[in-house]
Amino acid sequence: MNNPLINTLQERRQKLAQLIDIPAILWSGKALSRNFRANHYPFRASSHFLYFAGLPLENVAIYLENGQLDLFMDNPSPDSILWHGEMPTRDNIAIQIGANNAYPLKELVQKTQDAATIPVQDINTYQQQYETLKRPLILNNFSIDITLAKAIILLRLTHDQSALEEIKKAINVSIKAHKTGIKATKTAKIEAEIRGAMEGYILSKNMTCAYNSIVTTHGETLHNEKYEHYLQAGDLLLADVGAETPLGWASDITRTWPVSGKFSATQRDIYDIVLAAHDHCIEKIKPGKEYRNIHLLAAQIIVEGLVDLGILKGNVNDLVEKDAHALFFPHGIGHLLGLDVHDMEDLGDLAGYEEGRTRSDRFGLGYLRLDRPLRTGMVVTIEPGFYQVPAILEDLNFREKYHNDVNWQKLEQFSDVRGIRIEDDVLVTKKGAEILTKDLPTKASEIEALY
Repeated sequence: MNNPLINTLQERRQKLAQLIDIPAILWSGKALSRNFRANHYPFRASSHFLYFAGLPLENVAIYLENGQLDLFMDNPSPDSILWHGEMPTRDNIAIQIGANNAYPLKELVQKTQDAATIPVQDINTYQQQYETLKRPLILNNFSIDITLAKAIILLRLTHDQSALEEIKKAINVSIKAHKTGIKATKTAKIEAEIRGAMEGYILSKNMTCAYNSIVTTHGETLHNEKYEHYLQAGDLLLADVGAETPLGWASDITRTWPVSGKFSATQRDIYDIVLAAHDHCIEKIKPGKEYRNIHLLAAQIIVEGLVDLGILKGNVNDLVEKDAHALFFPHGIGHLLGLDVHDMEDLGDLAGYEEGRTRSDRFGLGYLRLDRPLRTGMVVTIEPGFYQVPAILEDLNFREKYHNDVNWQKLEQFSDVRGIRIEDDVLVTKKGAEILTKDLPTKASEIEALY
């Protein structure tokens, strides 16, 4: 019987075998306890495990060698039936994921010789890895683990058809969640009500959130995870909310809309600058294009717009060179998207940065999460923004450095713009780019029409 999931998983395992000649063990991880042992946080399997095993299995390990997969998993205990009902056995799971063999977890110790791994985030599994392998888990140039990590990065940088289908499923739900959130703004009193409407829609489609939602009138706090602010006429609401499919594939969308349903003139001016940066960056996406240059293009367009408004003063190129854009656009233009919303960032810059490159110490480049040439099959986010972050704009050192570059009095006229971000998920194609999130409008007038 032809099984698309098993076919995809076997292809990924074969591709890994073509890249490395050492065995690998990947652990799925365990749910962490909350307050007491039986009260768990929601479980999320390790993404590296998911890539080759396909299912979000808890406390499971897989052994990969020469394109084959052995499953190491304990059968459910008899007591678990009382609390969780009938659960699939080890043999059932082995069939579902196309495993070549299946064993109890305790037998994994027989397969550890010369095996590489990637550390799992939860401390309990990390300790299990350490005790099973009997060696430190360190990703450096002298470990076999780095060989495995680099191979997996190479595979996960671009997506096969199965992955893209999952990402699109998450995106479609996220788009409807955003539209639900915009509609809910009409009657909502506090941010939490809009968050509830958006996340409720995601949950109703049997998905989870790919990350902690940002739903706030204080968009100047880039990762704001508080939802108690009352909605006021004249506020902008920034919503960064994305769904994740049951198999772990993520989406990531941000829209900014006016609480009243209409942008003010000053809000519209800044919004259109951010949108121009967004649109121009997407137009430039193609295989071989340096993502860093796309970031710098966004910086240039934002600076041009702010000069036109009289907020910044001087030559555009000079202002970008001295990182004046980062006063208002301090983060990078985006990141990889896949099984993680910031894909493979558990590996640090090893995944996001081309080999031999390191992070810049420049104010305007230091937060760039991706510094690689783009490849066909990559999915990246494009998310320029404008923020009035007090910690930046009130910093005395920045005030002195950019004293002649910023018209501070003019900036005061835009006090009703705390934060604006526009974010789409984009697939790099052979000829250019496909905006996977295109069904959620970005133009100000179209956003207003959704209200």
